[in-house]
Amino acid sequence: MFNKKYYYLIHIQYLGFRFHGWAKQPQVKTVHQLIDKTFKFVLGDIQFKTLGTSRTDALVSANHSAFELFISQPIQNLDVFLSMVNINLPADIRAIHIEPVDEQFNIINTAKTKTYEYIFGYGEKPHPFSASIMCVIQDHLDVELMKQGAQLFLGTHNFGTFCTKPSANTQFTRTILTSEIENNTKYTASFFPEESFIYRVSAKGFMRNQVRLMMGQLILLGKHEITLEDLKIMLIERTPEPLTYIAPASGLILEKIDFEM
Repeated sequence: MFNKKYYYLIHIQYLGFRFHGWAKQPQVKTVHQLIDKTFKFVLGDIQFKTLGTSRTDALVSANHSAFELFISQPIQNLDVFLSMVNINLPADIRAIHIEPVDEQFNIINTAKTKTYEYIFGYGEKPHPFSASIMCVIQDHLDVELMKQGAQLFLGTHNFGTFCTKPSANTQFTRTILTSEIENNTKYTASFFPEESFIYRVSAKGFMRNQVRLMMGQLILLGKHEITLEDLKIMLIERTPEPLTYIAPASGLILEKIDFEM
């Protein structure tokens, strides 16, 4: 391993629809894989390593994510370097900012707040182009009831039911800082449904598939397949049977990460 002398935090965006998530995996395209491939080309023989702040599932996008760059030589001109990186990255990944950090900074352990947004609609099947960032349920959804359900997630609860494959050390008690549904005026396109919505949720950290399982139950609530009381019970303790519905991944966007540096 090379001597890591210089450290940088790089902020990025990506459309996840053609990727199998962030983490490198054999024989499939991932965001981390293409970032490292690009940096190897741009940096040539300069030794480097990259470390992501968090993993995302296949098809999940990011409006703002980040990774740490460890490099054996200093970057002389950050703007020129960022431009070179973007020229060589594929069109569905963009580096938006680079900043130097010191060796005390650790992207995994540094306190941060993550905000996710889930874009959804309901009714008639929409134009296929919308599939990359939106989930459309081909059924009626009671969105006003879903808004009430979203409010139940606020605060500190046992979210053990909203987690897949937890480890023995997984802490199920989590505090949700934001949980709300509003009309989508942020993401627009001529081929989008006439009306769509955003579910926004933020916390210091989320467990595996937590947001998609939360959204899945809100969808079932909107279809009147579960009740508000059912949702309240799920937040008391981990249920013995796993949840049977998880919201599709393509509607999920990592909206932003706020680092407490």
